[in-house]
Amino acid sequence: MSQENNSQNVFGMIGLGTMGSNLLQNIADQGYHCAGYDISTEQVSRLNSLGRDNIRGFSDMKAFVDSLVSPKTVMMLVPAGNIVDKVIEQLLQYLQPGDIIIDGGNSHFTDTERRSVDLEKKGFHFFGMGVSGGEEGARRGPSMMPGGDREAYKTVQPVLEKIAAHVNGEPTVAYMGKRSAGHFVKMVHNGIEYAIMQLISETYAIMKNGLQMKDEAIHDVFRQWNEGRLQSYLLEITRDIFAYKEKGSDHLLLNDIKDQAKAKGTGKWTSQVAMDLGVAIPVIDVAVAMRNLSSFKDLRVQASKLYPNERTMNYTETNDYLYSLEQALFFSTISAYAQGMHLLYMSDKEYQYGLNLSLTAKIWRGGCIIRSAFLEVMYTAYRNNPDLEHLFLDIQICDLLADTLPGIRTVVSDAAIHGIAVPALATSLGYFDNFRNAMMPSNLIQAQRDFFGAHTYELIGKDGVFHTDWEG
Repeated sequence: MSQENNSQNVFGMIGLGTMGSNLLQNIADQGYHCAGYDISTEQVSRLNSLGRDNIRGFSDMKAFVDSLVSPKTVMMLVPAGNIVDKVIEQLLQYLQPGDIIIDGGNSHFTDTERRSVDLEKKGFHFFGMGVSGGEEGARRGPSMMPGGDREAYKTVQPVLEKIAAHVNGEPTVAYMGKRSAGHFVKMVHNGIEYAIMQLISETYAIMKNGLQMKDEAIHDVFRQWNEGRLQSYLLEITRDIFAYKEKGSDHLLLNDIKDQAKAKGTGKWTSQVAMDLGVAIPVIDVAVAMRNLSSFKDLRVQASKLYPNERTMNYTETNDYLYSLEQALFFSTISAYAQGMHLLYMSDKEYQYGLNLSLTAKIWRGGCIIRSAFLEVMYTAYRNNPDLEHLFLDIQICDLLADTLPGIRTVVSDAAIHGIAVPALATSLGYFDNFRNAMMPSNLIQAQRDFFGAHTYELIGKDGVFHTDWEG
């Protein structure tokens, strides 16, 4: 995409909140002229107050669209749901067939699927694009996951590659696949994000409630872990949270924050579609469930009085135990990524997106919230075997899991003995132990189903479907 006329803008943004404004400034940093629109005159004024000659804010939709070079490219960064449909409806009054519309919000993939079909019929180019990296990522370089109209992506590709984060000189943006592939990949990204955040919080609970460690000591542990194989954006910000005190305060801000975690729904969507596809992603599921449980604060306070618990682990060699805890977190983090990637593999079979898991791992290495040192290992696994169905089957990852298995077993068993809740860590171990189990006890479940509902069963080494009169 080239700048054909300096009096007109090559890129338009609808939604000038922090994300939209930061992304526009990122685009302008690359030398492009761009325009922004928002119904809030305050947001428009804030954008114009930047005083940049290649950014202009509008509060009039028609004037905004008229300022764009044809074919016009407009990206939306507005809340998911009906608002997206309303913005598109308004936008179509001023665009012409052949123009490009990009949904950069966290839309549900089924909505993107519907919009793709509708806008294609009307002659417009449309693609949904997941954007990860938060406010700082939008400003300095996000990871972006576009999917849908491939020709439309190719038109905007030069801009997106310039504003993306770069790892080893390569941009963290790539075409994900057909129709709603971009938003589906972003949804799974967010599910993995939920899981890793829950896992980190559980290690925090063990250090604080089990090992009775002070905040400063916990900060040091997260700092050390972030300098090793656990290095990641989420661990990096966790380290910084354990160092943040408000001006004049003698304690961490963290200790004043309510233990009620909110959610915008993308984790729940990941669990729901996995259930629909019959794919097991229990670490993500439990992370969603624990956010839900956290909201029942009053009930939890009442229960804490009925079921008091002494959670101190009384370990004299804390450093030795922290080594096991590091192993447990690394093991479980691998599991979270593996479950998310397995969901992507199976969704591609169902929806025929044309996903490239190697490419997905590649663009997640930088810019996004779940970027980590492990992504290099994951990228290598898919690059070596593009048809890899599950990360646990990669030989290098197999070695990593075997190496950290003692730690996860120690931590989960000790936490259970001392009454410290580690549902995500425990689920990671349970998933692994059943994944490697050539004979699960599910044969009993099949027998039970046939007993009470005549649901039939299959036999080992014998073709066919069978039913037994169990009470005969």
